[in-house]
Amino acid sequence: MASEVQIRVGSVSVGGGAPVAVQSMTLTKTHDVAATTAQIAALASAGCEIVRVAVPKNEDAAALPTIVRLSPIPVIADIHFNASLALKAIDAGVAAVRINPGNIGGPDKVEQVVRAAKAAGIPMRIGANSGSLPKHLHELAQQDQAEALVAAALEEVELLERLEYRDFKISVKATHVPTMIRAYRMLAAKVPYPLHLGVTEAGTEFAGSIKSAVGIGSLLADGIGDTLRVSLTADPVKEIEVAWEILKALGLRDRGPVMIACPS
Repeated sequence: MASEVQIRVGSVSVGGGAPVAVQSMTLTKTHDVAATTAQIAALASAGCEIVRVAVPKNEDAAALPTIVRLSPIPVIADIHFNASLALKAIDAGVAAVRINPGNIGGPDKVEQVVRAAKAAGIPMRIGANSGSLPKHLHELAQQDQAEALVAAALEEVELLERLEYRDFKISVKATHVPTMIRAYRMLAAKVPYPLHLGVTEAGTEFAGSIKSAVGIGSLLADGIGDTLRVSLTADPVKEIEVAWEILKALGLRDRGPVMIACPS
């Protein structure tokens, strides 16, 4: 059930039969260029293939041209609530933007961002998160959160398709692993676009790794998912290590040795 559509995030192909790509996100203040580029370098050395940076302020957007130039891997700008920051990030040369069309300021603002992304030839990530569903879907979420996540994501898909933009991947992340698994399975049956997998707010390094392995691994075993991020309350390099172990356990990617040992 691999996605039919393939997009390009910088030099990395996502979807359409490409190898499952490993992502993470920096924990630094993005405007601290030295700290951010150092963390990106550490992530890249660990096997990260795409990195996301938060852009909550103008000073973060102003740092992006330098970060993009120095980064050895494609940089995605994470934008919420402010379409002007998304436009500045696109002008800065990022490989993609992550927006929530529901909180970016209305259809006109979404259209501005889509128009800029089209002109730059870059993709987006859209999608829903169990912690920030639109108000009109709260009642549905009380009945079935997975269904509400999918409904929210499909609303965003329809909006971008109306703008004749199809260069995007989708996520429907939840903290509750069974909900996350059901939501992605439902979404995979409805759309041809690449899916970004993750358990949101997964937790500490130990517990979050287990939750992510169960949730992400279950979907990948079914052939669902084109890129992933393991979200941990830990050094993001740990996210990369866990992500690669999940892929190696399923025989999807190879990196480094596979240790085989019995309990004794």
